[in-house]
Amino acid sequence: MTTPDDRLTPDQLRTLFLFEALDSAQLDWLAEYGRVEQRAGGTVVFGEGEPATCFFVLLSGTVTLSRRVQNDEVEISRTSQRGVYGGATQAYIVGEKEQVYRNTMRAVTDADFFVLPATDFAQAVRSWFPMAMHLLEGLFIGMRNSQTIVGERERLLALGSLSAGLTHELNNPAAAAVRATSQLRDRVAAMRSKLAMIADGRLDGSALHQLVELQEEAVARVSTAPKLSPMAASDAEDALTDWLDDHDVRGGWDLAPILVGGGADTDWLARVQGSVGPADLETAVRWLTYTIETELLMREIGEAVTRISGLVGAAKQYSQLDRAPFQVVDVHDLLDATLVMFKAKIPAGVKLVKEYDRNLPPVPAYAAELNQVWTNLIDNALAAMGEKGTLTVRTGRSDDLLTVEIADTGPGIPREVRPRIFEPFFTTKAVGSGTGLGLDISYRIVVHKHHGDIRVESVPGSTTFRVLLPLTAETAS
Repeated sequence: MTTPDDRLTPDQLRTLFLFEALDSAQLDWLAEYGRVEQRAGGTVVFGEGEPATCFFVLLSGTVTLSRRVQNDEVEISRTSQRGVYGGATQAYIVGEKEQVYRNTMRAVTDADFFVLPATDFAQAVRSWFPMAMHLLEGLFIGMRNSQTIVGERERLLALGSLSAGLTHELNNPAAAAVRATSQLRDRVAAMRSKLAMIADGRLDGSALHQLVELQEEAVARVSTAPKLSPMAASDAEDALTDWLDDHDVRGGWDLAPILVGGGADTDWLARVQGSVGPADLETAVRWLTYTIETELLMREIGEAVTRISGLVGAAKQYSQLDRAPFQVVDVHDLLDATLVMFKAKIPAGVKLVKEYDRNLPPVPAYAAELNQVWTNLIDNALAAMGEKGTLTVRTGRSDDLLTVEIADTGPGIPREVRPRIFEPFFTTKAVGSGTGLGLDISYRIVVHKHHGDIRVESVPGSTTFRVLLPLTAETAS
């Protein structure tokens, strides 16, 4: 219930601690523009996130202030102290786009308030206290800019760390491809030389034709060669070395590993001897060995290039540089891209477990920003576990929400700090090891930008961060 005609006199206003130092003219102005309004017990005075239209000063009654934390509404304070205030407390800040109530006030009992429209309150503060306004604006804007700069710095540090790991991952297949290409060049040259020796007239057309067929068979064997255990490979190499030595083929110990790698055996070598005869056996075996080795090298190059292409694709998926900011995405692609970026940072003693629900539909999202959320959560999980543990990445569905869980087997989050983990600049890491903005940024991305939620469950030995995302575009913005 409101009574717009009720007003306070200047003397009554002076009894409120917020106004006790004002002069007569200022009190007269407040008396003219302010009104007394009443709220019944159990009603909401103003709600978090609503447009901030009024400044409230409590005259009588009991009120509570609360904030939404994850999916719960948490009571911050409860008071009946006359003169406490709330509502549009930042209306005087120039240039603020988001003028909304930052918490919810409820009247526990019937309550009376002195109410000023936000625009009038802003005008009064700015005109009455110009020096204080400069100080407040400097403090407010400075803190906001600091948070923005440190947040961007954290993003760059995370990206730099992951890029270093990606560079390492790219270097390995790239070096393998370069090495294999150099060896391939030498083997092709040697194969041409052996081919000239074979084709100098000593082999008739029928034998040469059989040898070419054996070469084609050798190429086919490479693609189907079984993956042998070290012991089985060693036994096979010994058998081939003995056969080659028994048939006067020099350097059998050097040829045998290549032949075994290509799936060759003693029966196949006996067929080679039957095709070319004992006199040309060594030349033919070496030619066929070069054939097998070139095929193995080309396969190594192909695998290396495929690996490089996959890493580049993962980096593009992670950064989303070639994509629209808002799009419909498969969350598993985003998670896999982030895990690829993390590969070099995951210690050997940490086991990665992926439990994906592949029946989940694509979701509307800001993909690059979700990748930042996965980065922050995975990085925290790895830091918590140290060199040993299990990192679990799990997806699922909860009613109309898609869920992504990042779980670790670290020591857990102490109960006393758990309520503060999403606060900006709060960190449990050592000085210099964290900015304290990772979870704050993640919370803003998930809750404010996607209208989702982040929840955490933690006991010693198990911590799970659960991200919930809307499945429909109507609830993401």
